Amino acid sequence: MNIEELREYCLSLPLATEYMPFEDKYLIFCIYDKWFAVIPLNDVDLKISVKCDPDKAIVLRDTFRSVIPAWHFNKKHWNSILLNDDMDDKTVKRCIKDSLEEVVKKLPKKLRLEYEIASKK
Repeated sequence: MNIEELREYCLSLPLATEYMPFEDKYLIFCIYDKWFAVIPLNDVDLKISVKCDPDKAIVLRDTFRSVIPAWHFNKKHWNSILLNDDMDDKTVKRCIKDSLEEVVKKLPKKLRLEYEIASKK
């Protein structure tokens, strides 16, 4: 996957939005202003950082050599996926969707319901 494919996929998820803070160094995807994916734009290796349940984060790191703790976040909850290695596009997309759902789980009930309605459309 390339940056544009990642961007398109992230924005195809229900209620996802994007913005570029920090002097255009990162492309950040959010739901209700809560981050679920980050693409560093100036790195040599293309990668995307996603939020994970801590146990799932460890399993992903143990399963794929392309998954490493994200340096710019709580390493227990965020993984960076190097996109030029051993993980196929379908698995990368699953990790991004799981990240979004991890964020949704912690939203207030009203926002979770809005998300559920939007995801059924």
